[in-house]
Amino acid sequence: MTVTTDPTPPAPPSPGDAGDGSLAEFGYRQELRRRMGRYASFAAGFSFISVLTTVFQFFALGYSFGGPLFFWTWPAVLVGQLLVAACFAELAARLPIAGAIYQWASRLGSPAFGWYAGWIMVVGRVVVVAAAALALQVVLPAIWSGFQIVGGDPSPTTTSGAANAALLGLVLLALTTLLNVLDNRALSAVNTVGVTAEIVGVALIVTLLATHAERDPGITLHTGGEGGLIAALLVGSFTAAYVLIGFESASEMSEETVNPRRTAPRTTLSALTTSGLCGGLLLLGGLLAAPSLTDGRLASEGLSYVLTSTLGDGLGKVLLADVALAVCAATLAIQTSATRMLYSMARDGVLPQSARLAKVPRRTGMPGTAAVVVGVCAGLLLLLNLGSPQAFLAIGTTCIAMVYLAYAMVTGPMLIRRLKGQWPPADGGDRDELGKPLFSLGRWGLPVNALAVGYGLFMTVNLSWPRGEVYDPEGGHWYFQWFTVLFVGITVATGAVYRWYRSRMGAVSSTKDPGGQARTEPALDEAVRN
Repeated sequence: MTVTTDPTPPAPPSPGDAGDGSLAEFGYRQELRRRMGRYASFAAGFSFISVLTTVFQFFALGYSFGGPLFFWTWPAVLVGQLLVAACFAELAARLPIAGAIYQWASRLGSPAFGWYAGWIMVVGRVVVVAAAALALQVVLPAIWSGFQIVGGDPSPTTTSGAANAALLGLVLLALTTLLNVLDNRALSAVNTVGVTAEIVGVALIVTLLATHAERDPGITLHTGGEGGLIAALLVGSFTAAYVLIGFESASEMSEETVNPRRTAPRTTLSALTTSGLCGGLLLLGGLLAAPSLTDGRLASEGLSYVLTSTLGDGLGKVLLADVALAVCAATLAIQTSATRMLYSMARDGVLPQSARLAKVPRRTGMPGTAAVVVGVCAGLLLLLNLGSPQAFLAIGTTCIAMVYLAYAMVTGPMLIRRLKGQWPPADGGDRDELGKPLFSLGRWGLPVNALAVGYGLFMTVNLSWPRGEVYDPEGGHWYFQWFTVLFVGITVATGAVYRWYRSRMGAVSSTKDPGGQARTEPALDEAVRN
């Protein structure tokens, strides 16, 4: 049975779910509607990554610090993330449950450890939703000046641009929240259309930029940024680090995916690989086709400047419209992923108002209350952008750091289990829904896992490091310089206070062990230690 504090029993499976018992071994009933095929699963991960959204949003940051050399941080981060994705693919094959990070960390580590991983990921995902919605400001005013409703300067780093970004983001969040409350067929349809349009758009942009190249690829060996080589590799890596996250969204949607043990591992890896290739070509195309590398516009306006200047206003704006569509699809996918995480934790009864957050109406088969909570919280974060342009960068880097930390909270205990010989589990369940072997790293598991942990911890520190020249370039705002550290600290402290309060009130969190048996939290901790 589903572990939840909601007195209302879970809705029975819909006709399309009849006979599916993939959740029974974990103690859950099928409440979400299992309709997503392989392409829709791929779309969930690809939409979250959304190279058009994030490359256009963060290209200027990477270039301003590292110059053309920052291009090489892309393949470096891609390799690191592929290590993490490979570990996640093994987990997705064996634990196909919504709320993947929370569920995996709970089973690999302990319920308390998993709770913190899930809590950090939920908060981080909400921040990612807000940051993605802000990306509309990078493209819409460049398409039509009428989209600049507040003030006259559209740059996200100005006061008017920051305020307008918040306004556009709020409108977008209202639409994505509505879709996340409706039936998941509409959700999948919008995601599929958005991903298809994005792939076509990337192909067109890369092709057109290649035909307008002003220089050869050797330019990527030059720094030209503000801080030389070190800044190019560390701060310049923020662009790739922000783009190449969210590939595990295919796993987050496992309970809505047909044959998840076979589908989710493959779509997790294919979404990241495809995004890595597309994003790398976009970066290279922008550097080769930019009218100038020294006039300052590439460091302030990014790829929007390259498209409109190189391809002309007409064609450039058409392609920017495709980028705007990708931004919308990305915001939708990220909010959906955050909603599934919130729902997964709530049905275990480990969050405030769990009964309401875990409710899935029979009519829609969607956790609508959780979707509304994510949308409202992300909207409140957008209001920070009204106060100061620096909030744009602070929000963006904070969400990346939190996601990387949550990733490490999965790969870390996974590595410990490998070293103890407890992973992968030798329980005989080594076949997927089609009777074929589950995805496995085999003898490469230990080195891949170890490198994934080291990479994740390094990037978490790199992203969180309080660099004044990055987070507070104008000076006088110490809280922006330390924003990421403070936000992560406050998130963990808030979680600790809540868990202390639950303990003080006599609440006992119920969860599951790797075998799927419901246990109280202390009992499961003891079982894992033994």
